[in-house]
Amino acid sequence: MTSPPTTGTVRPLGTLRFRTSGPEEIAGVVAGHLTLLGAEREAPGPADAGPHGPDGRITLGGGGFRPARAQTAWADPASGLTDEATVQAATGIMAVHGRRDGRPRGLAADYAATATGVLTVQGLLAALVGQARGGPAADVTTRADRAGLLAVSQYLAAAGAEEDEAAELAPGGPPFTSADGVLFELETLDPGAWAAFWRALEAPAEAVRAGWRPFQFRYATACAPFPGALHAATRAHPWERLRRAADASGAEVCALHTLADRAAESDGAGPWTIRPLGPGRPASPLVPTAARPLAGLTVLEAGRRIQAPLAAHLLGLLGAEVIRIEPPGGDPLRGMPPACSGVSARWLALNRGKKAVEIDIKAAADRRRLREMAAGADVFLHNWAPGKAAGLALDADDLAAVNPALVYAYTSGWADRLPGAPMGTDFMVQARTGTGEAVRPRGEPPAPSLMTLLDVLGGLLGAEAVLAGLLLRERAGHGVRVDSSLLGAADTLTAPALRRVRQGLGPRRPAGFRHPLPTADGWIAPGDASAAAAGAHDLRDLSTEDALDRLRGHGLAAARVTTDLSGLHHDPRFAGAISRDAHGAPAVPDPWSFA
Repeated sequence: MTSPPTTGTVRPLGTLRFRTSGPEEIAGVVAGHLTLLGAEREAPGPADAGPHGPDGRITLGGGGFRPARAQTAWADPASGLTDEATVQAATGIMAVHGRRDGRPRGLAADYAATATGVLTVQGLLAALVGQARGGPAADVTTRADRAGLLAVSQYLAAAGAEEDEAAELAPGGPPFTSADGVLFELETLDPGAWAAFWRALEAPAEAVRAGWRPFQFRYATACAPFPGALHAATRAHPWERLRRAADASGAEVCALHTLADRAAESDGAGPWTIRPLGPGRPASPLVPTAARPLAGLTVLEAGRRIQAPLAAHLLGLLGAEVIRIEPPGGDPLRGMPPACSGVSARWLALNRGKKAVEIDIKAAADRRRLREMAAGADVFLHNWAPGKAAGLALDADDLAAVNPALVYAYTSGWADRLPGAPMGTDFMVQARTGTGEAVRPRGEPPAPSLMTLLDVLGGLLGAEAVLAGLLLRERAGHGVRVDSSLLGAADTLTAPALRRVRQGLGPRRPAGFRHPLPTADGWIAPGDASAAAAGAHDLRDLSTEDALDRLRGHGLAAARVTTDLSGLHHDPRFAGAISRDAHGAPAVPDPWSFA
């Protein structure tokens, strides 16, 4: 098709209009993000009237584009997964989130639906980018079960690896509690700071040594079986004493905030910001296809851990060539156990298929080399510490000087939006934003999930922001800077709870919400609408299959809870969806399909 004309829009979807229908948990996220990106919502038509069915439909058009359409669903109808609870149960989200407690538990926040909404917007943006670059119009399909598999992909890869975990998978973990009842998170990446903090509290030396490994690996294992002496040590001191110990040691502590706290301080900002840079819109010689709308584009990724690597991974799945910028000797996380064919299974889940170039960003000659690479790239994506890019003269304005058409993307912890914020890591952001309260129902102490909820959702938002930047570049003819953050991920995930706070309602879900029911040989999770009625049945003496038959015989929705992620490869609910890569590591399916 002929590319849409260059416009004066400053928002990627300015002058476009959309209609949406379907489950509110998904459709609400889609509508909110499309609106923030500049699209105008049309009044519902006759086809949109009536109660929402299991599938959602979104149409986005105008601005010189042929309509882009998306269809969303909870899962393949044959799987029996019909809502958030059953998707969490089947995909392993309940199993991973529940490791801290020693039993599967549902997230009280609608995590799979939120991720599906963001992925749907990604698919629509990618389809429009493909059109703008001369490719065909495309329709996109997303499903919550595939979003759930993507969310647990690192844990699934580790479960299917050739060797065992490097740290014990056993119940336990933060938050810690002070003598005056303050629940808090502790963070440090330095074993010396860890030891100094606990020495200041007079914790037993053996407990301090034994606690470092589970603490260090909790991002990978979703659990942290600390010695009880460490919890006892914090309970012996008041909060102010603990804060002083952290300040003196170089560690950081963060008291768990409430959703009411977050609602009161929220600036109302969106999950990303988009700022025009210099004029320029390079033409790629490669015409994209419907399935690979980013074919011909190059992404430079200087990312560590999860957030930026996942964002770049998604852009690669959409057809971009992704080149990782790694330190001399390569990314040390390539060797993080467990491994498949000598490469970390978790690392492969986020980085398979990428090229890599080793660059010492501390060396002037290598920084010049990186600028030369950026001059020929379409996207530069990083998640360096705040201020590092500017200190290296590799910030957006620096790289725009060599490539005015560049989309410069920064995925951070706080986006410089929260003065005095602690270290911008997943669990600290969960603690500071009330996420620890949102993921657990009433009647339970708040506790951040040890599943990396915000790192994953932050990666999804990072990719969404890059796609929005690429579309704006095509439409407006200039380079773009996009910023996303874990804070934006937290606000996106907790948005329904924050709305309830502002309405004067209780922000948390009812007591027992999304707690699976035990059977003789496992667990089942009732659908949210069926949970109250299902709870009246005693299923403990029934096999899981018999328990499901009983509930379904009473018209109640339920799903078997996956407790062993290595079994997902052969789970009939995902028949043929999970494959093995060239290293033998489990690989989840793409989260969208295009036609």
